[in-house]
Amino acid sequence: MYENGIYNPAIMPYFGMQPQRPAQRQEVVKVNGENGAMALQLPPNSSAIALDMSGTMIWLITTDGAGYKSVNPFDITPHQTAQPPDFASLESRISALERMMNNASTDSAITESGADYTAYTSSSTKTDDRHDKGRK
Repeated sequence: MYENGIYNPAIMPYFGMQPQRPAQRQEVVKVNGENGAMALQLPPNSSAIALDMSGTMIWLITTDGAGYKSVNPFDITPHQTAQPPDFASLESRISALERMMNNASTDSAITESGADYTAYTSSSTKTDDRHDKGRK
C-alpha cells in the first residue's frame, strides 16, 4: 500500500482531511494622526483600518488600482450600555407635570374671568379713514 505512491501518510494523513494552515497573524494597525495614516503603505486595490493613537478616531485607508491612496477619518467613542428606565422617577416626574398643568389652568381661568369686567371706551373703537383717501 505504501509502495504504489497513491497513499503517502507524510502528505495526506487521512483521506478527506485538508492539511491545516498556520493561523494568520491579526493585529490592530496603530498610527499617530493623519500623517501616520498617509505613511501606511498598502498594495493597489486594498484597504485597511488604522486606529489613531492621538485621538478618538479611526482612519479608513484605501488604494485604487494604480495605488493612489485615499484616507477618510471616522470618529469613535467608547460604547456605553443604556441604563434601564427608572419607572419610579418617571412616574414622579409625570405627576409633578400634571400638578403644574392643573395649577396653570386654574391660574389662567382666573385671569380670563377678570377680563370680562373691563369696560371698552369709544376711543378704542376708532375707525381708520386711510382706505378712503386712496379713492378720492
